[in-house]
Amino acid sequence: MSAEASAKPGPELTIRRVFDAPMKLVFDCWTQKQHMSKWFFPKDFTVPLSQADVRTGGSYRSCLRAPDGTDHWVTGTYKEVTPHDRLVFTHAWEDETGQPKHETLVTITLKDLGNGRTQLTFHQAFFPSEASRDGHADGWNETFENLEAYLARKEEAFS
Repeated sequence: MSAEASAKPGPELTIRRVFDAPMKLVFDCWTQKQHMSKWFFPKDFTVPLSQADVRTGGSYRSCLRAPDGTDHWVTGTYKEVTPHDRLVFTHAWEDETGQPKHETLVTITLKDLGNGRTQLTFHQAFFPSEASRDGHADGWNETFENLEAYLARKEEAFS
C-alpha cells in the first residue's frame, strides 16, 4: 500500500438533532454523571460502569452491556470541553485485553435555537470502513432517542 493510500481518511458520520430543551441542559446531559447514566447508551443496553473526568485533557471509560450480556468497553480522552456549546473527544472500543482499537474523533456542537430548543450536531471521524460507520450511526441514533426521551422527562420536572 502506498503512503498516499494509507493517508486517505476513512468514512465520517454526521447526525443533526433538535431537542426541546435549553442548550445548558443538553450540554449538562453530556458532561454530568447523574444525567449521562440515564441516557448515554443504545436501546436495550445498560451501563454497569462508567468513569469520566470531563475536562480538556481528562479521560473516560465505560462498559456498555448488550442485551445478550456481552460487555463492550469504550475509552477516550477529552480534547476540548467548552461549556455549554462544544465537546471534542476521542472514541475507541477496547479489545479483549483492554487495549484500545481504532480511534475516532467525536465533535459535539450545540446551537441555541431559541424558545428552549437546541440543535445538536454530532460528527465522528474517521472510521476504518463504511460498515463500522453505519453500525455506529445505528447506535448513536438509538442513544439520541434515549436523550430525547430523557430530556422530555427532565423538562417536565423544570416546568
